[in-house]
Amino acid sequence: MQSKDTLIAVVKKDCPTCTLIVPVLRQLRAAQPSLTIYTQDDPAFPEGLAPVDDTSLEQSYRLGVQIVPTLIRIDDARETARTYGWDRKEWERVTNVAGLGTGLPDVRPGCGSKTEDPGVAERLAIRYGGFTFQSREVTIDDSADPIEACFDRGWSDGLPVVPPTPERVYAMLKGTTRSPQEVVGQIPPDYGECTVEKAAINAVLAGCKPEYFPVVLAAIEAALAPDFGLHGVLCTTNFIGPVVMVNGPIARAIGMNSGVNALGQGNRANATIGRALQLVVRNVGGGRPGEIDRATLGNPGKYTFCFAEDEEGSEWESFSVEKGFPKDASTVTLFVGDGAAPIVDEISRTPESLARSYAACLRAAHHPKKVIDVAAFLVVTPEHARVFHQAGWSKQRLKSELERLLRIPVAELVRGAGGIDAGILPSEAPDPNGTIPKFRTGSLNIVRAGGGAGKFSAYISGLGSITINPVTKEVRP
Repeated sequence: MQSKDTLIAVVKKDCPTCTLIVPVLRQLRAAQPSLTIYTQDDPAFPEGLAPVDDTSLEQSYRLGVQIVPTLIRIDDARETARTYGWDRKEWERVTNVAGLGTGLPDVRPGCGSKTEDPGVAERLAIRYGGFTFQSREVTIDDSADPIEACFDRGWSDGLPVVPPTPERVYAMLKGTTRSPQEVVGQIPPDYGECTVEKAAINAVLAGCKPEYFPVVLAAIEAALAPDFGLHGVLCTTNFIGPVVMVNGPIARAIGMNSGVNALGQGNRANATIGRALQLVVRNVGGGRPGEIDRATLGNPGKYTFCFAEDEEGSEWESFSVEKGFPKDASTVTLFVGDGAAPIVDEISRTPESLARSYAACLRAAHHPKKVIDVAAFLVVTPEHARVFHQAGWSKQRLKSELERLLRIPVAELVRGAGGIDAGILPSEAPDPNGTIPKFRTGSLNIVRAGGGAGKFSAYISGLGSITINPVTKEVRP
């Protein structure tokens, strides 16, 4: 800023209002020779008034200009008044000069400053705002394809990624109030230190918007909770991978899908939040297929598996409320899953019948003889939920009924039963004439999601209840 009393005007030639007020600027220069005119696009505009070239936009950035023309009064090196656009009364107030712009309209709106052009604010903040990155910046030749450069460096999950330019990473960091250098945790298997900045880089790679970033950070925190057992999730030969479920106002604010095709493609927030977590595990923690990731087959959800629970249309408590969080809290729940298995029952109209359909399908999770160390999230869709709601069944009643139906006779579980060599040893059953629960208490959970048409539900099964458990974290700004 100027060190003495003065006026500052910021203009650009490509603004009709700036062109309109050139006669006013001439009046002001005659009345106050200390007037400084910064021009954003044409160093010669306005002609004959000795404009100062601000095509770098440094002065516009430092002055906080958002609209042109902007007029600022400086007294004793301190800003004392400001106006923007053209408003005769306001300009006369700021300048203390009467009779400005005779013959001009009284008021005209301004135009957006070039500092507000897409991507410019981030570039200026990095260049002039004193912001520095701690992560190493990789430069590539101008002739190189940035997307291919990311592939070549192993930063991709196999799909194209968004090149993490400084401007994009800076914009992502603006999505949270947390310090870029705050350590979120150490990511297995290499236990690389993940700062908020490194998480932002991977969120950019994944294609996230800045408003998604607090959810990404909460998902990383959930993945690092001891109960979740991320190292075990990575190194198992099983199919499983992290599944991200979001509850609360933030899911609606960022436009997450909890309805039609909620577990499928097509929603940017769903797709990129889950992908960002996977890329953090890959790029910060070193969890790459064929190395520590030893999945025999894996599943497509290891690219991304993320959805929001449908809370608004449900008469049941949401999962996060079940876990003790307030209804208006925004949370992220991480659990493991190996894909969605369909439950197709278009006939049942009573809760008893539909519960039996659910139990019959859940019995097959992993293997009909696999018990105890199995976990699942039952995803009930609106048409099926209506059957339970109309009969007055709570979520807990459905859980209790499924627990009863999923007590499996030991005689059906032992090795050789049904002509199947797989199964438990007779010595593993305390009572050969008794039953064993398919799911350990707490390892079968029920949530609601999906479109309003179709009498279909699904379950997402996974290992759990002994070393791997769902973890819920509240989203921080």
